[in-house]
Amino acid sequence: MGTLNATARRLSEAEGDKPEAPAIAPVPVERALPGQNVGTVSFADVEKRYKSSAGEVHALRGISIDVPAGSIYGIIGRSGAGKSSLLRTINRLERPTGGRVTVDGVDVSSLDENGLVGLRRRIGMIFQHFNLLSSKSVWGNVAFPLVVAGVPKRQIEERVAEVLSLVGLEGKEKTYPSRLSGGQKQRVGIARALVHRPEILLCDEATSALDPETTLSILALLKDINRRLDLTIILITHEMSVIREICDQVLVLDEGSVAEAGPVWQVFGNPTHPATRALLQPLNRDIPEDVQSRLRAQPDREARRTIMELSYTGQGGLEPDVAAIADALGASTRVLQSALDRIQGHVNGRLLISVKGATTTVPKGLENLAHQVRILGYVGDDV
Repeated sequence: MGTLNATARRLSEAEGDKPEAPAIAPVPVERALPGQNVGTVSFADVEKRYKSSAGEVHALRGISIDVPAGSIYGIIGRSGAGKSSLLRTINRLERPTGGRVTVDGVDVSSLDENGLVGLRRRIGMIFQHFNLLSSKSVWGNVAFPLVVAGVPKRQIEERVAEVLSLVGLEGKEKTYPSRLSGGQKQRVGIARALVHRPEILLCDEATSALDPETTLSILALLKDINRRLDLTIILITHEMSVIREICDQVLVLDEGSVAEAGPVWQVFGNPTHPATRALLQPLNRDIPEDVQSRLRAQPDREARRTIMELSYTGQGGLEPDVAAIADALGASTRVLQSALDRIQGHVNGRLLISVKGATTTVPKGLENLAHQVRILGYVGDDV
């Protein structure tokens, strides 16, 4: 109770006009090893096992990945895939039962209590449900970590003003969480996570409780923070749309194991694991219903046109050349649907086209114009 009362007293004094509380002794902070970029995270054969009433749970199975400094790295998987367990090993909220997690070359398992406190001040974290103190104003919530650390009042005022401006909450300093929208609450959470000037920001399903429009604004804010502060951001999500919008690289987890990992454009353009394909399915567009309802598997006397799918994976810089496609297939070529996306300068997705005639083979002229060409079926002359 004595520690809690002292903390509450310092927070009260920071929000009011009382004399400045003396700063407590600073906690030593482990910094990057020589030659190590600041904000680098590495996992080497990381394992995590839990004991439960149903027996042992193997949450993480031999995870080995490197997160580059300054990147936005996404970790995705279905519920129970091990995303949260992996994220929480970075700031040692979870201790691995095997393997090593290093931050800037320092093994987090080797840190003593003071070293761990220092590590956590270098790693900010934001949460799905905001975790704000309802009894404190926006200013009080953001200032709280600095007050607990014994930072002088003047420095607190400067830093809180700085991060509130960064997240677009100027003028909201005296507002309480109950009067804020979900997006504003998450901006408070982001400001609080940034107040110690961290090198790494962990995002635990940070947009899952938000509507689509607010989600886009928060993702844009995180992208801006990454660019302006050169901050490493590691986020977990179950939505591939979030990965596509913001991430440089992605790790797909499935039942605690690495399903696949790599640049976002590569994983989206050519998914190799069933778990990845399942997660991408909501982003894939089906064949339009009016085409699907008329599609025949085999050509017949009524079939006047062939429906083809041209797929693009982003490899080799290959992009749809509509003029060349029309030249290869003839003037009566129609684009029925474009489901193309441009990610990190690479085009992936598909074109659905209708070609005059009922051909059973792919014209040779198309071989170099797409990564894959498939004949989906045949329709009458009205498509």
